[in-house]
Amino acid sequence: MDKPKRKNKRAELPQHRWILRIFFISIALSAVLSFLSSTTLNNAGTVVAAAVLILFIVLGIAFDILGVAVTAADERPFHSMAAHRESGAGEALFLLHNASRVSSFCNDVVGDICGIVSGSTAAVIVSRLQTALNLHTVLLSVGVTALLSGLTIGGEALGKGFAINKSTQVVYAAGKILHLFHRPFSSRRGASN
Repeated sequence: MDKPKRKNKRAELPQHRWILRIFFISIALSAVLSFLSSTTLNNAGTVVAAAVLILFIVLGIAFDILGVAVTAADERPFHSMAAHRESGAGEALFLLHNASRVSSFCNDVVGDICGIVSGSTAAVIVSRLQTALNLHTVLLSVGVTALLSGLTIGGEALGKGFAINKSTQVVYAAGKILHLFHRPFSSRRGASN
């Protein structure tokens, strides 16, 4: 009876580390995105604030698409690509082998942070519109919030269908992007050896 409990504790340790790591990553990423949003919006007009809002909506939808795609994609085509040393195939396999963590990071961490930051950006837009139009009514706030929700939820709904139907292409595109960042580090390592 004692041996299976020890095995379970060993299996749980990496999960606890992952949860702790994702906790600190969430705090850091949230702080960085909130800081960038706040500094951009500080002296910006309503048009720039709307552009920042759209950027966060698109970022949230893009990461949601990747999070769904890694759980839906088949890794077999990537083994063939990796065997032919196609750029991005190894990174795509890494994403697929860590699908639950990648999905959690993309959907939960980045998606939720983008939702929170876009909500605070929408509040700034409402405040500026109320001041500019000299119109202090709840209807403006409700309208902007409803529009924000519709764009986010509608975009994610469209994105999920795309992610499932084109999962291989989405994961491969993400692998190619990761390869661009991975290549400089691997060449430095090779040069130092």
